[in-house]
Amino acid sequence: MEKQRKEEQHNTIHIMDLTIKPKKGIGDIEFGMPVEEVVKILGQADEVENIDNAADESTTVLRYNDDGLTLFCEGENPTVSCIDVANEDCTLFGESVFDLDERQLVALMVKNNLTEQDVDEEDWGERRVTFNEGNIDFYYDNGELVSIILGA
Repeated sequence: MEKQRKEEQHNTIHIMDLTIKPKKGIGDIEFGMPVEEVVKILGQADEVENIDNAADESTTVLRYNDDGLTLFCEGENPTVSCIDVANEDCTLFGESVFDLDERQLVALMVKNNLTEQDVDEEDWGERRVTFNEGNIDFYYDNGELVSIILGA
């Protein structure tokens, strides 16, 4: 019985609010939040990576694979500075973002007063659509949204 309970706990996918809030975060995860607070909300990350940058700063990367979330935390006492979302259940301005094509996404952003847009083809083949006022990038592969990167 105890073994079964532990297996159920281990296999549980985190249930969280996946509402994207430009320049604020996603759900209960907010920019500037310490790693310890993130762990209280999401539990231990599936993968943790520490990267030392040239400027004597370090970045802690927390990957929650089942949730499609990667959090980048920076500083001596690491806090959330960037979030990579690859979860089709996320919403933005009340819309299921991964269900929108690029034209529909641009219309949604403009409707919500995020009009300053930049489009670029990345070296690795993805198309990046950036909305600077919202500090948000949308990555498309063959016309399909594959990832959203949020910044503070």
